[in-house]
Amino acid sequence: MSNILLLGAGFSRNWGGILASEAFAYLLGCPEISNNKRLKDLLWRNQQTGGFENALEEIQADFNKNPEASNRDDLVNLQNAVIRMFHDMNSGFENTNFEFQNARERIVQTFLTKFDVILTLNQDQLLEHHYIENGYLLSNGRWSGSELPGMKHISDPNVSSWANRTWVPVDQKKFQLDNHRLQPYIKLHGSSNWQKEENQQVPILVMGGNKIQQIGLFPVLSWYHELFKEQLSQPDARLMVIGYGFRDTHINDIIRQAVNKHSLKMFIIDPKGGDLLEDTLKNSLIGASRRSLSEIFGNDTIEHNKVMRFFNV
Repeated sequence: MSNILLLGAGFSRNWGGILASEAFAYLLGCPEISNNKRLKDLLWRNQQTGGFENALEEIQADFNKNPEASNRDDLVNLQNAVIRMFHDMNSGFENTNFEFQNARERIVQTFLTKFDVILTLNQDQLLEHHYIENGYLLSNGRWSGSELPGMKHISDPNVSSWANRTWVPVDQKKFQLDNHRLQPYIKLHGSSNWQKEENQQVPILVMGGNKIQQIGLFPVLSWYHELFKEQLSQPDARLMVIGYGFRDTHINDIIRQAVNKHSLKMFIIDPKGGDLLEDTLKNSLIGASRRSLSEIFGNDTIEHNKVMRFFNV
């Protein structure tokens, strides 16, 4: 039996992370946006209909149709503003208290060690700051560490933290899950501290529209996409989803296929609970919680017990 975790922006929100719906207000204040009437108008126009990702999709489409200097500059400015947002989030996360109490059996890190693989759609470094490097110590010997499959960090003697390193893909021939003693941490849409090549500062970030096409530009993300399918297709696989709003078609398609063909079971943690699921997926639900992680891993013993039942069903 395989226990799989999928994280969305609502997970990081428990520690102050910015949701897609909140990014609008942040981006308006960025100098890349505030000094550009077209980008400001674009954000306002998309505020209620998809937010900054729709705005980015429109700029991407304009650039693809006509890669003139003005379209290129607008695309770069909006992307840089989004990267600025991630930088500020990551700086805040570094000094955030990750746990909501001190009891070992009730802390978030212990909970995370129970999963066979952690997949995330988030591009921030919350877990790199607070879990990836030392969480294995709470796994009762199950894990000896974590791995970012297919990635390596650029050597810098002045930087030791996973969160503050710059990461680049390894050669495609070396794509593999290296060690069953290392817990895989798979960032399906890339990360704000990843770049395409060591000497080419092209970020590995999937944002905006046509995400499948963007994923195809990065072999490591294409591999991750296949790993996601493989993980959910395992016999008796169970998926816990925290803070993902089921708005990415390419992710939903994989989940739907796993439910229909392989009887995948799901547990949802989100303010909307099971209401997030379309009718064809509701039979897969084995539980849900509408409460925040600060409640679940704080003093709400009843809800904590309900969530932990996921591992015993």
